[in-house]
Amino acid sequence: MTIFKPFRFLDKFAIECSALNILEAMEITPNYKPKFPLDASRVAEFLGLDVVWDRIPEDEEGQIAARILPLERLIEINEDIPQLRGGFGESTVAHEIGHWVLHIDTEKAQRYASLQAKGVKISVEPLLCRSGDNFEGIEWQAQYFASCLLMPQYVLQQQRQRRDLSQWRSLYEMAEELGVTISNLVHRLEDLRWIEVDRTSKQIRQPLAV
Repeated sequence: MTIFKPFRFLDKFAIECSALNILEAMEITPNYKPKFPLDASRVAEFLGLDVVWDRIPEDEEGQIAARILPLERLIEINEDIPQLRGGFGESTVAHEIGHWVLHIDTEKAQRYASLQAKGVKISVEPLLCRSGDNFEGIEWQAQYFASCLLMPQYVLQQQRQRRDLSQWRSLYEMAEELGVTISNLVHRLEDLRWIEVDRTSKQIRQPLAV
């Protein structure tokens, strides 16, 4: 059985709103007010999901970075991939949360889990994310959701007030304070058109329209 939603186009605005809806709901829930750097596992807990680091064996298509077991409401991160630790780890968990929010029919998952608890045999395929996946389709959507969740615009606005975004030192400081990788931060700032990075000279420019 499948509990994945049919693929549909989602623009950046819709995805960002989905991430902000979660942060706003956490803001008004005791003990869940978001603090940055954001603990993505805490967001998962807020949504009723467990996160575990475990060994995920390869299948015929190769290495699996993470997977979601919908009926168990479980996100598994492959502990055999050391580069997933640190900022990449937070991004990976946030990425999987994006899949849960955007691509899994959570009502159907809850219904199937209830039937399973009553003895009905139900087999549901996990959602797999592979190491090195090209960010297209649902993978792009989940990754953009992760960026919006870990680096919401209102937090970035606060960060930029006391920094010169044309200096790499400032960007590295921001990345450390937000608990993300420098590459993810730069991509997010470029997407917002707050900075432009020359890939040859590595110089950073701030567009006049910022």
